[in-house]
Amino acid sequence: MKQIPNIFTLLNLFFGCCAIVYILQNGISVMYNPSGGDFIGMPEQIVMGSLFIGLAAVVDFLDGFVARMFKATSEMGKQLDSLADLVSFGVAPGMIIYQFLRISYASQPNGLDISFLLLLPAFLIPCAAAYRLAKFNLDEGQQYGFKGVPTPAVGLLIASFPLIYWYSSGNETVSNLIQSRWLLYFVIIAVSYLMVSNLPMLSLKFRDYSIKNNIPKIILALVAVLGAIFIGWLAVPLLFVFYIVLSLAFKNKNP
Repeated sequence: MKQIPNIFTLLNLFFGCCAIVYILQNGISVMYNPSGGDFIGMPEQIVMGSLFIGLAAVVDFLDGFVARMFKATSEMGKQLDSLADLVSFGVAPGMIIYQFLRISYASQPNGLDISFLLLLPAFLIPCAAAYRLAKFNLDEGQQYGFKGVPTPAVGLLIASFPLIYWYSSGNETVSNLIQSRWLLYFVIIAVSYLMVSNLPMLSLKFRDYSIKNNIPKIILALVAVLGAIFIGWLAVPLLFVFYIVLSLAFKNKNP
C-alpha cells in the first residue's frame, strides 16, 4: 500500500516523457508565402503533448491525495514527486516554448537559418523549475501556501499555448500573438522569475471548508468555469493571471 502513491508519481513522470516525445515530433510544415516570409503549420502532435501534460497534472494531484488516504507520505515520495514535476512541468513546457520559437522564426524571411542561440532561452524554464523545486524541498513551511509560483501552474499555462493556437485557427489575431517571439521571450522571463521568486502564492489545498477561508479558491473556480464556457482554452492564461493577483491580494492568508 505504501508504494501506491509512488506509482501515481511515476505515472506523472511517464506522462511527462510521453509529452516530450509528441512535442519534439517532426511535422512543422513550411510553405512559401508570396506576401513575405513563409507560412508555417504547427504539427498536431504538439497538442497531444499538451494533453499529456494535463494528464500528468491530474495524477500529480492524485498522488498527494492517495498518499494522505493511505497515510503513506514519505521523504522519498516528496523527492520523487519533485523529480517527476521537473520533467512534466519544467522540461516538457520548455520544449513547447522551444518549438514555438522555431515556428515564430521560421515564419520570417530567412527564418530557417537563424542561430540556435536564439532558441536557447526556452531552456531557462526547466532550469527555473529545477531551482524552484529544490527550494521547495528544503522549506517545510509551504504546506498551505507557496513561495513562488508552483511548477505545475507554469506547466499548465504553457501547455495551453498549442491548444489555443490549434483551436483558435480562425482567429488570426490570437494565432499571430501566440507565436510572437517577443511574447514568448516575455513568457520565458516572467514565468522563470515567478517560479524562483519568494512571492506568496496560494495553495489550492483546503484547511477547512468554510466559505470565509476559501474565498480566493471560490473566485478561481468561478473564473475557470466562466472562462471555459466563454473563451475556451484562453481561460487558462486568464486563470493564471487571476491566480497571481488573488495570491498577492490575499497574501496575509499565506504562510
